[in-house]
Parts: sequence; structure tokens; C-alpha cells
Amino acid sequence: MRHFGIIGFPLLHSFSAKYFSEKFVHEKIDAEYSLYPIEELTKERVNELLDGLDGMNVTMPHKQAIIPYLERLDDTAAEVGAVNVICKRVGYNTDCLGFIESIKPLLRDFDKKALVLGTGGASKAVCYGLKQLGVSPTLVSRTPEKGMLGYDELNAAVMAEYTVIVNCTPLGMLPDIDSCPAIPYEQISVRHLLFDCVYNPEETLFLKKGKAQGATIQNGMGMLFGQAKAAWKIWNR
Repeated sequence: MRHFGIIGFPLLHSFSAKYFSEKFVHEKIDAEYSLYPIEELTKERVNELLDGLDGMNVTMPHKQAIIPYLERLDDTAAEVGAVNVICKRVGYNTDCLGFIESIKPLLRDFDKKALVLGTGGASKAVCYGLKQLGVSPTLVSRTPEKGMLGYDELNAAVMAEYTVIVNCTPLGMLPDIDSCPAIPYEQISVRHLLFDCVYNPEETLFLKKGKAQGATIQNGMGMLFGQAKAAWKIWNR
């Protein structure tokens, strides 16, 4: 039997666990997929998992912290600076591909600039994907550094200029469904595209507020399917 799993914290709801467990049953694959909720990484625990698993997924908050424990990164993961898939102690990033495949059909000719909410591992993959699609990303943070914007800087002019807005924070994710990023939703219009990397619930408060303003909305489910399919290919090379 082959063994796969995911590390992150918390792991209350894991798309990967459900996706791969169902895949193994339907395709009669002799394998299992387990959850490993680890709050803080240690060398001993990480090595134990890397030695015992045929493949591993990585989710928040470890997509960057896991890198020092790996032997090397593939080109995409190295450029992004975040890992969500591991195979034989090599780190990969399939979030980029999943995001590109999900958002590309929704982009319009005038979508040239994007606000990326959050600065974690997911935002790095999203920024990489946007650049591949010819859209210039700007990070938005509660504690902005050089080149970033703060939430209090998102005035009417900025919101009109940036027609794509991607939520890479966990705000709105089950069970915290009544929260959302603090952006001026009254400035959202039909020209905006709101993409949420969160997939549970299907329509977060962020997306609901955008939809109410006439914006095009998309959740993270398509992104997850894309990255999971890419992960399976990596594990079976």
C-alpha cells in the first residue's frame, strides 16, 4: 500500500484528503491519504513524514516553512518561494497551475492589474500565476512593506485601477464564515473580478459582497482540482 498525506494547521476540512481518498476508492488504487495537523514544524517530525510517505501535500501555514527541510525545489517552487507538493524530498508548487487554469477563462482584455490580499504562501503562487497571464499583481497587507499597499490605501482611484482582486487570506473560511477582507466593497463594480482561494464555503462573504455589486466571482474549488491533478502526476512519474 502507498501512503500519502497533508500537513498544515488547522486541518478541520481538507479538500486533498477527500479528493484523493475518493480517487483511491473509485480507481481501486491501493493507497491511503492521512491528515497530519502540525502546528509547528520540527526536523524530527518532518523527516519522519518524508521518510514514511510516498507523497505529501503542504498547506497553511507551512508552505514556506517546509522549504529548509527539503533537498531541493523545482524551478516553479524556487521562483515562487512556496511549496504545496513534496515527492522524494523535492518541493513543487502546483498551486500556480491550478490558479492559472481556474482564472484564465474569466480574464477580460482590460484586466491588467490585480490586488492580491495577503502575503503568505498562497499569495506567492497567485502572484506568479498572474504574471504568467500578463496581469500585474500588487500585494495588500495589514502591515505593508515596500511595494505593497495597506488596506487603508484602497481608495476609489485604486479600486477603479485594479479590476482583479484575489483573496489569499483565510478570512471567510469555515467556520469563520462571517469574516472577510477589509476592502471598500462599495467601490466594486461590474468591471471587477473577485477570486477567492477559499473553497469552503462555496460562496464566502468576500464573494457575496462582490456579487452584490455586480462583480464576476470565482471560488477556489477549480484551483484545488487543478493543483491536485498536477500533484498526482508528480507522485507517479
